[in-house]
Amino acid sequence: MEEMKRRARILIIDDEPAVRNVLCDLLSARHECVGAASAQEALALLRAEDHFDLVLSDIMMKGMSGLEMVPHVRAISPDTLIIMISGAQTIESAVESLRAGAFDYIMKPFDLHLIERVVARALEHQALLTAKRHYENYLEELVRQRTEELNRAFNALENNYRTTLKALAVALETRDAETHGHSERVVQFSLRLGREMNLPRDQMRSLEFGALLHDIGKIGVPDAILRKPGPLTEREWTAMREHPLLGQKILRGIEFLEGAAAVVAEHHEKWDGSGYPRGLRGDEIDIKARIFAVADAFDAVVSNRVYRNGKTYHAALEELKTGAGQQFDPEVVAAFERIPPEEWKTVKSREEGGMIGTREEGGNVKAEGMTTQLEQSRFHPSSLRPHPFSFRV
Repeated sequence: MEEMKRRARILIIDDEPAVRNVLCDLLSARHECVGAASAQEALALLRAEDHFDLVLSDIMMKGMSGLEMVPHVRAISPDTLIIMISGAQTIESAVESLRAGAFDYIMKPFDLHLIERVVARALEHQALLTAKRHYENYLEELVRQRTEELNRAFNALENNYRTTLKALAVALETRDAETHGHSERVVQFSLRLGREMNLPRDQMRSLEFGALLHDIGKIGVPDAILRKPGPLTEREWTAMREHPLLGQKILRGIEFLEGAAAVVAEHHEKWDGSGYPRGLRGDEIDIKARIFAVADAFDAVVSNRVYRNGKTYHAALEELKTGAGQQFDPEVVAAFERIPPEEWKTVKSREEGGMIGTREEGGNVKAEGMTTQLEQSRFHPSSLRPHPFSFRV
């Protein structure tokens, strides 16, 4: 409405002063009119002035013609409408004007009442275009605001999910005191590796939730097996190896955990195909599960347990490099090595309030990072010579 109420600004261009003055006198009663004697002068005014709603221009002028001027006007002021005036009373000149981008065309000698009607129609059209543009801007702003609100709501919901899943992970860890804080640490280790490998945001979220819930399938493993102090029988070992698939079944049908389910199902698969439960190899294993495998192994090496202390970062790195191409994806191990050691120490320190284990005795690191042959035999009675990188299930 404000656009309709204010006086329109009209630029009148003609190299004949008499014609220019007649048009200015005719239209000044209702509008603010400015005259120009040439296309060059008019373009200078358009560049200098804030805005003109309408341009009335003769076609045939000295120097730049009215038709040659049209593209320049549209480039400088796209919302300004143009009406061409010409003494050439031919259809061709009218068509040429419209093709150039003019809104309308008037032939000389012109009727003053016709001029008023054409100008009124042009300004009405211009006002509608302005209103449309304002409405579009309003809609864009409204969409932006609603999108921000939805993003805030989504982030709040995601944080609620995250809190719930963390509580579930803590509950799971109460069944195994030796792994207290393990899930939260491997989440942070996995995310740092995921960033190094340029995972997209949705994959990062799935990696986070998958790392947090990687052992959720152990809900289905009886305490008699999970907490058994001695070696597992063959039957018990078979039951233990089912926990990745049990975890996948638990998460099945939960849409926002669909990507995380791949980590849960495949986190015990190995690059060379010797893992379980499906014996996948290489790129058959989901990239998130391959990243998690390295993060999980690193945590297993450097974290303290009740039966041993954690190893140093450098010892862990050497063992990961030895396992590259066997248990681990070589590219993930290479990504791990690109990250400065200080960053891993910072992440671990932040998560558990301590540093990577370095306690020494007699000048040698006392800690054992990987599970020893004796510890492995606690899970599998026949594993007298286990894979050198077989971590505790």
